[in-house]
Amino acid sequence: MTGNKNFSETSVGRYSLALYELSDEAKVISEIEKQVISLVNLINNSKDLDFFIKNPTIKKEDQEKIIQQISDKFNLNKLLTKFLCYLISKRRFFYVEKILLDFIKTCSKKRGEIKAELLAANDLNKEEIIKIENDLSSSFDSKIKLNFKKDPSLIGGLIVQVSSTMIDTSIKNKLQKIENNMIEA
Repeated sequence: MTGNKNFSETSVGRYSLALYELSDEAKVISEIEKQVISLVNLINNSKDLDFFIKNPTIKKEDQEKIIQQISDKFNLNKLLTKFLCYLISKRRFFYVEKILLDFIKTCSKKRGEIKAELLAANDLNKEEIIKIENDLSSSFDSKIKLNFKKDPSLIGGLIVQVSSTMIDTSIKNKLQKIENNMIEA
């Protein structure tokens, strides 16, 4: 069982890198990345499509027809359509969502972006998020791509996680520190 998991992770990385290199060679990385993001959203929002991808009883020919219909409807790049059909022909279509997500990560890494998590007790507007992103980018000397989530349990303040660095200015954390000091005393 463990060998199969490693096989899938290795395959995912190889296939996503192959898509990246083919896209780079054809000078269509940006276009394909946008389409891949849309496809991932489509997979996440459609139980029928998710079932279609994960159902091993569907014939290759039927899968290819459906992919061609999706490609025509959403005007997908021919390279992406061929790639998806190739996954079907190699019986790797089951991994398509993981491969596409890994492709998005690869694109981000190749641009030198660092992913970061931002938690706040309240909603932040786009300007506030962009300012935090820009401040972090200058502090870390790299383009930071923030993933914002609202967490009311923080009571107030922010938590920012960039790689292994965490900045926690939340009231929840400060209250926890006070509680710990009281217990120790």
